[in-house]
Amino acid sequence: MSIRTKEKVDREPRLGVDFGRVINGGADQPGNEDTVFLHGGLDAAMSTPGAIGVFEILPRIVERFDGRVWIVSKCGPKTQQRTLQWLEHHDFYRRTGVPEGNVRFCRQRPDKAIHCRELAITHFVDDRIDVHRALRGLVPNLYLYGPQAEPAPDWVRPVATWAEADQLVHP
Repeated sequence: MSIRTKEKVDREPRLGVDFGRVINGGADQPGNEDTVFLHGGLDAAMSTPGAIGVFEILPRIVERFDGRVWIVSKCGPKTQQRTLQWLEHHDFYRRTGVPEGNVRFCRQRPDKAIHCRELAITHFVDDRIDVHRALRGLVPNLYLYGPQAEPAPDWVRPVATWAEADQLVHP
């Protein structure tokens, strides 16, 4: 039996993925908001689809990371509960291979950096540039997901779709 040291674990590739507008497809076009998920009734929130391609492509990415994948989401208590319900409702863990306990929440976007540090995240996919600014210098591989109004800075890789993420997000 081998003993894994903290140093070894810290070097293992680990992926963090945002939930809203990245996993949940409430807003797959620029300018759209995920208002049904955030502000509609529970039934409407549960009926919001996954982002285009997430259930086909994320399982392949999870496999490449040997299951070391976490959802890291910024939200309030109500949306946190809805997120957990949505993941369960859509059989997310079984369909993607993301371990059920691998979901983290914070109340402010920059606080995603706290979780990334604790989890030793090496790759992160998020649709918000302000999150990536908070992770810059901490997470070496940053991916700006989805359509954006402005071009991505050169220190983050744009991935417009899950199909592009499949090509670019590798340990």
